[in-house]
Amino acid sequence: MLERLAHTVIRRRRIVFALWIVLSLVGAGLAGGIGDRLSQQFSIPGYSAYEANQRIFKDTHTGKNFPLVTVFHSASGDVTKQPGLQRRIAAAVKVNPGSRVSSYFNTGGSSAYLSKDRHTMFAVIYPPGRADFNGLKTLGATRSALKQDLPAGVTANLTGQQALYDASGSDQGSSLGLEIAIGAVGALIVLLFVFGTLPAVAMPLMIAAVAILNTYTLITLLTEVMQVSVIVQFLVAIIGLGVAIDYSLLMIFRFREELAGGKDREAAVVETMTHAGRAVVVSGSTVAIGLLSLIVLPLPFIRSIGIAGLLIPAVSVVVSITLLPAMLFVLGPRINRLRVMPKRFVRSDTSEEGFWYRWSRVVLKRPLAVASAGLAIVAVLVAFGVQLNPAEAQAKDLPGKGDAIAGRQALSNAGVSLSAIKPFNVLIEKNASPQAVNATVARLNRTSGVRGAAAPTGRGWTGADYRIVEAFATVDASSKPARGIIDNLQDNVLPSVQNQVDRGTEITLAGQAPEDRDFVHAVYGKFPEMFAFVIVLTFLLLARAFRSLILPLKAVILNLLSLAAAYGIIVIIFQKGFGSEALWNVKATQSIISWIPLMIFAFLYGISMDYEVFMLTRMREAYDEGLETHQAVAKGLARTGKLVTSAALILCFTFFVLSTGPGVDIKQFGVGLAAGIIFDATVIRALLVPALMELLGKWNWWLPERAAKLLLLRPAAEPAR
Repeated sequence: MLERLAHTVIRRRRIVFALWIVLSLVGAGLAGGIGDRLSQQFSIPGYSAYEANQRIFKDTHTGKNFPLVTVFHSASGDVTKQPGLQRRIAAAVKVNPGSRVSSYFNTGGSSAYLSKDRHTMFAVIYPPGRADFNGLKTLGATRSALKQDLPAGVTANLTGQQALYDASGSDQGSSLGLEIAIGAVGALIVLLFVFGTLPAVAMPLMIAAVAILNTYTLITLLTEVMQVSVIVQFLVAIIGLGVAIDYSLLMIFRFREELAGGKDREAAVVETMTHAGRAVVVSGSTVAIGLLSLIVLPLPFIRSIGIAGLLIPAVSVVVSITLLPAMLFVLGPRINRLRVMPKRFVRSDTSEEGFWYRWSRVVLKRPLAVASAGLAIVAVLVAFGVQLNPAEAQAKDLPGKGDAIAGRQALSNAGVSLSAIKPFNVLIEKNASPQAVNATVARLNRTSGVRGAAAPTGRGWTGADYRIVEAFATVDASSKPARGIIDNLQDNVLPSVQNQVDRGTEITLAGQAPEDRDFVHAVYGKFPEMFAFVIVLTFLLLARAFRSLILPLKAVILNLLSLAAAYGIIVIIFQKGFGSEALWNVKATQSIISWIPLMIFAFLYGISMDYEVFMLTRMREAYDEGLETHQAVAKGLARTGKLVTSAALILCFTFFVLSTGPGVDIKQFGVGLAAGIIFDATVIRALLVPALMELLGKWNWWLPERAAKLLLLRPAAEPAR
């Protein structure tokens, strides 16, 4: 099929060029406005805290944005006795019209808003409207209003989750164009050393540009039938660049090799498509499976990432097996002209030359020692990986400087829990009588793990059939101990109060922290199904591709070990804090932001499997040509070692660009992907794959007759060699 496609593309190359040019121009026109069509809302339908927050927003138009926290500190006595502080709070609220506010002054003098020595006081402002990635535009004006006309000896700071994000630069907005540009420059440098000639260097970048632009076109069409998360546009830019270059590298490597072997340009293109093109299709399918697995999760915005995300490898594959062969045919031997690097970068090594052939001999000579060394490295990282704690970053771990950081420090210095930054809201509905409100506040104040609770008065806190109570935990509401507090409130405390008060009353825990817990439950509660989906489909795909049961089993196991090791790396760096502060000014977080492990799994599983497919395709080809197993392994590693290393370096650099962006979450995501890619290409593919294949010998190619029939393949149960 791919052979016929190659001949068709060559004959119809002008049509192919014209079609991709037109489609790419359309994509370029749509790319600029795609951000306006994407959704910035993250829904968790069916989960109690999320649904309660939705009802609060419907009634009050607040609760979607993170609350702002004003902090007052008096150096000379009781802060509540200082004049004018209530007016300062009102002035801050005036900058955010329609806000819901809670403080010492509208809760009957509740001590929940005071430090024990009464020198520090805070108030919570819930700005109206929906949150988005652009942050809250009123922060500066709110801070100015808060600080005017303060009494002598009183300091005021504006902090809160949104203010802390702003202080760390997280809401300055990621420059999509800048990310693509930096990634492209990094790819260009690597490609110069890989190919050494301008035509060979330019083609992968051109293919990546075409793939990215046309993926944006398809995503624009997808937004007509479903909501698509705004995250997708960044993933297309970064993942699309790396994947498209990966596939181009594989095709160009093979094409130059065939030319060096004496084939004319048409025969070289056909041979490239027959072998490298097939590997591209299989590789793209594994990446797509990893992304498609996200549809298993019961979250619409994550499902949209999965559906839209699989378009990235799909388009990259189509471009690579249509446009790229046409370009290769037109260039022919001229792909090796316009040399800008020494000849050794232009020369296509044979399996008997170069570093990777010599390395294969080292590995195959001592496979047990090499495998043991590789597994020891993996074991250390996996030991850290299993300690991964998926949770939102605590307020104390957000980097930055300025007034928001000073406000956070003022709360900590006063002994006030940073749960002030993420308060609990308790929604009382349907029969929100004074008895129910008082009983709820009283019970919360007696509950272990709750610092204090109050029933604020004023706009948004009370309505015709609802009442909202505010409570604060004794610890940061995003910390590990807070999970038990949230579970206790949801499962025991609030149901108990509900049973004691007027019949028909419904009491539900709301707020950002309980919704974060809903997210974790929704994602990781379904993770086993997602895991099984990926493993089974990948195994079946690779079993057909490599006509073996052992090779796909080994590939899946090694890929999972590679993922666990990648988790171990981000645990060591961010959760444990080894190097994160020195390199990224982020202290040990004691957790990895909850969506990071999920996205790393979805993207890294398929992308790292690319390298396995590249290597095994060449090894299987060599074995089918009549070579012994150890000869096939040596030839496959020699022919793909440079390719895999080069592709990994490009992807590693591309992903590492993300870690230079603001925000702890983006840093963790970028480092996790970059570290996972480079670890996979070195320890897994350069050590474990060839060593284990040498140890397995003829069993690598085992395919019993019954399995072959199920896979619609010919059996290969007992190899003769």
